[in-house]
Amino acid sequence: MGEYIQVLTTTGKREDAVRIAKILLERKLAGCVQIIGPVSSSYWWKGKVEEAEEWLCIIKSKMDLYNELEETIKENHPYEIPEIIAIPIVSGNRSYLEWMNTELRRQ
Repeated sequence: MGEYIQVLTTTGKREDAVRIAKILLERKLAGCVQIIGPVSSSYWWKGKVEEAEEWLCIIKSKMDLYNELEETIKENHPYEIPEIIAIPIVSGNRSYLEWMNTELRRQ
């Protein structure tokens, strides 16, 4: 089961989240991207605490696609250092995972 992952990234604008999602889906690096927002974010940046409204992308993919997925996000993300975090999926609806497997690019 460890081959499946969820990748999280945030953007400052909904349009950026939608654009990144579309690129990932077109390249078959993601089977599904959910965009949630706006969410309130508080974080350290350049020595001080910042607050911002952001859009959260929850990206469903596979571990063997992660490196290309990360590079694609970096190339298309407006942030200097975007959050890109992969979380392993330890269990899930077998039918959903099989569907996702058919939609993702084969390595």
